[in-house]
Amino acid sequence: MEKHSAKRVEIVIEKPLEGRLLDALTNAGVKGYTVLPVLGGSGRSGSWTREGQVGRAGMVVVVCLIKPERLDPLLDAVFAVVERHIGVVSVTDAIVLRAERF
Repeated sequence: MEKHSAKRVEIVIEKPLEGRLLDALTNAGVKGYTVLPVLGGSGRSGSWTREGQVGRAGMVVVVCLIKPERLDPLLDAVFAVVERHIGVVSVTDAIVLRAERF
């Protein structure tokens, strides 16, 4: 079984910005992603839950896997959406099977 290097990008963002973020990912050439609801967490301002502390709409996390050479254009597109809003972007190394899907 052949293994391939990839980058896993996770973006935590306010739910109302989800559509803008997904458009930015698509325009940056991302073929697939997963959107998950965020129930709560803790950060610089302390603990929070989706029951009103981050707005009624809450937060989502968007996860995608991409080829390493496509990382910088993706991050530029993501930063344009999150730079003035609540959001966290993380990038980690990943190993994927079936690289043709990324």
